[in-house]
Amino acid sequence: MISLLDKYSRKLSDQGLCEPGAPVLGGLDAVTIWNRDADEIKALERIIAGLNINSILFSRPAEPYFSIINALAEHGAGYDGRIGPQDTESRTFLHDIPVVRDMEPDIVIAALRRRKSVIVRDRGILTFGTVSPEQAFVTYSSVCFSCYVKLLADFASPEGLSPDAVQAYGDIAEKTVRSYGQFINNFDESPVITGPFEEAGRAMEAMAEAGLLTIRSRMVDSFFGNISCRFGNGILISQTGSSMDELAGLIDLCPMDNSSTAGITASSELSAHRGVYTGTDRRTILHGHPKFSVIMSMLCGEKSCSLRGKCHLSCDRKRFIGDVPVVPGEVGTGPTGLCNTLPPALKGRGAIVWGHGLFTTGAIDFTDAFRNLVAIEKMCFEEYGSVKG
Repeated sequence: MISLLDKYSRKLSDQGLCEPGAPVLGGLDAVTIWNRDADEIKALERIIAGLNINSILFSRPAEPYFSIINALAEHGAGYDGRIGPQDTESRTFLHDIPVVRDMEPDIVIAALRRRKSVIVRDRGILTFGTVSPEQAFVTYSSVCFSCYVKLLADFASPEGLSPDAVQAYGDIAEKTVRSYGQFINNFDESPVITGPFEEAGRAMEAMAEAGLLTIRSRMVDSFFGNISCRFGNGILISQTGSSMDELAGLIDLCPMDNSSTAGITASSELSAHRGVYTGTDRRTILHGHPKFSVIMSMLCGEKSCSLRGKCHLSCDRKRFIGDVPVVPGEVGTGPTGLCNTLPPALKGRGAIVWGHGLFTTGAIDFTDAFRNLVAIEKMCFEEYGSVKG
């Protein structure tokens, strides 16, 4: 257990979500084991005792996340004390994020019986896992991502915000944009494994390399991206719930004609990938959740649109950010599923799904797919700057 706790504590700091040594992680073995001593452990042990969980995580986020969640807790929580991000990650995974004033175990337990996480004002984020500490890590990273997207999107489209909120958000947004620009404009890595791939093992190595770079470039947090490669009469695709920086042994080969059950453990977006390969001659697909691509997809000037509030499901406008189309679409195979909305749009260097993320393709390997991922995110970052002047 201690090795798992240390692993996810390191991942939180490696991905810029927490300062090194900040996370307090506990895991239930014969007894509860902690990654380090902390004043919060007494309260956390009471919370564990009140819930049917395997692990618990509490930490102050690194900047800019700490300032972002505090500003949202003060200005962006609704009458019921909950923050309601509208990105797809939140809609399908978090729903909303409760805010509490202190780490009073009974109050926290009540909140965590309904949701996967809680924000403790001026302190940090508290999450849990029912099976493994990985679940707590995933939820923590999702809260950071969703709050980041919400604050910057709300600041760019401030209708309904109070003057105090606009001022607070603006101060944070300025610092956040400056910091992100320094990171993304200095990132210059790209895949070195090139195609065409004649052996499945080599293709999987290239997928693992591209997945790791997608995490290191912060084009996706936790495990929410996916990746695939057209190989023979099938598709090599990352498994559902797999982490993009740990893909070894977690890649499925699924037939193009869906003639086997191999797709049961594959990414939930397999059908969308299959649709892209059916309609194009592309050989690879890379999907991430780059922050400014998601933010810009959610900014629309049509204030009186009859479909307002349903943008993730349906949009009757042809929207573009630069040359990149923005389309609606849900995960899955329903009428508004990505399998129907994404393939017709993914003909150029990429396509953005509203509030969800960015899909790019490669001609023979992941070199161009990854470079397009980063280049489109840089374009969206620059577009955000022009929106805010």
